[in-house]
Amino acid sequence: MDSGLDTRRIVHPTERIVTGRLIRLLDGYTREVRIGQPVLVAVLAAAAVASLPALLLRSLFSFGGGGARRRWKQLKQGPEYLVTPVRLRNTAGQLCEVELHGHLPQSALHPADQVQLTLRPQRDPELPPRIERIVNLTTGQLLTPRTATLWSHLGPPLLLQAFLGGLLLTGVVACSALT
Repeated sequence: MDSGLDTRRIVHPTERIVTGRLIRLLDGYTREVRIGQPVLVAVLAAAAVASLPALLLRSLFSFGGGGARRRWKQLKQGPEYLVTPVRLRNTAGQLCEVELHGHLPQSALHPADQVQLTLRPQRDPELPPRIERIVNLTTGQLLTPRTATLWSHLGPPLLLQAFLGGLLLTGVVACSALT
């Protein structure tokens, strides 16, 4: 039974750099960044060391409590980032699918734009490669999608507190080694 539709096979490109014409940006969905528990435990332990002097002062002088803290479950659950499947037709005429991780300005890509993509294979071989960099040859723009990372998820206050805790712990260990 021939429906008359052109049903060409969609391929996942294997080249590092692919040039082609953008066909369509499909609906995006979210995916979660995995958080390694050893890293999270190390950061939280160092932050706890830094919070001990503040906790002691707060209990002695009954200062008001700090801001709301995120719980272990919230920190363990990684940040989500947007995944947008992208279809393009390469210079050989093949229909290719790749994934765009993160956000780009809405006016950055339009169907029928000529693009050059720098791709990176994903850990799961079933998934299409992800886009590292886009050169929009139609507009001359260089675009780099950005996703959330472990460090942006933990946030500057917690990382600063962990750094101070690490310094405090190093100082205590150095003083005990000298005496």
